[in-house]
Amino acid sequence: MVRDTGTDDARVRVRPNPKGNRPRTKKRPAYDDAVPALVLGVDRGRYQLLADDGTRLVGMKSRELGRGSRSAVVVGDRVRVVGDVTGRKDTLARIVSVEERTSALRRSAEDGDAAGVERVIVANADQLVIVTALADPEPRPRMVDRCLVAAYDAGMEPVLCLTKSDLADPGPFLSLYEALEVPALVTSVADGEIRGVEAVRERLAGRVSVLIGHSGVGKSTLVNALVPGAGRATGGVNVVTGRGRHTSSSAVALPLPGGGWAIDTPGVRSFGLSHVSADDLLAAFDDLHAVAQNCPRGCTHAADAPDCALDEWVAAGHAGTAGEARLASFRRLLAAKTGAPD
Repeated sequence: MVRDTGTDDARVRVRPNPKGNRPRTKKRPAYDDAVPALVLGVDRGRYQLLADDGTRLVGMKSRELGRGSRSAVVVGDRVRVVGDVTGRKDTLARIVSVEERTSALRRSAEDGDAAGVERVIVANADQLVIVTALADPEPRPRMVDRCLVAAYDAGMEPVLCLTKSDLADPGPFLSLYEALEVPALVTSVADGEIRGVEAVRERLAGRVSVLIGHSGVGKSTLVNALVPGAGRATGGVNVVTGRGRHTSSSAVALPLPGGGWAIDTPGVRSFGLSHVSADDLLAAFDDLHAVAQNCPRGCTHAADAPDCALDEWVAAGHAGTAGEARLASFRRLLAAKTGAPD
């Protein structure tokens, strides 16, 4: 005989459902009324958004998007939001989906418990503008090399922007990147004004550009000249270390007067690239990539790699002096990928 132990039995203790009484379901809302928007900035879990109709919103990430670096929402992302999308003060929208990215600038940790963990810094940008000073502080070629590797890996076009040419000749530094055919812009300061800023403005017009560089190179000063009213904090160089002080604390997308966006990023002291493989980097060099198809399996393409087809290509004279220089530049970037910046 089966004894009835229903809820009327005093001996039965029914635990309440802490998540409510609604039955679980794998079906998710379609959010057909979601509003498309662009992520302009991220600050402590709150997202500054610009809806397609021009409304400025503040949003938060919905729980269903998940947690961790793989589900991160970053500056430049195209998202869809629901909730209060009026933009009124103290209202909060909710990000429910992220559209597929056209590019993703990544950086990975290379020490400590987080070693090897990569995260996306900026999404959907067209070009990476690597800002470096020619003096005060001294240029750091290996840091520039690592930024170039990150740009090639992200599928973004790299651009060199050399500041403070009034203090040093840009020629020797530019010669390091001649074989890579990286576009270069040169600025200087005279009587408190930045000369060459018009060329930078023309290069950025109509594009989504990320500006990156170590502290003290004049990046925030350049951004303020490009975007009137941007108000990015500027700082000098530490007289003891010879390095700049951090002034920008987070990435932010700023609209350019001539169209397009300039995404200013915090000054960097290092740029982890453990997520980038030799083949990833090689793919950015069309001529070298085609030759490398004849390399033995597992070839590292480094200078000491045995039977590397790239060396045979140069030795046979097929490459010419330009090809030889490009191979040397590729291998310099390959070495910079695994070495610490100077």
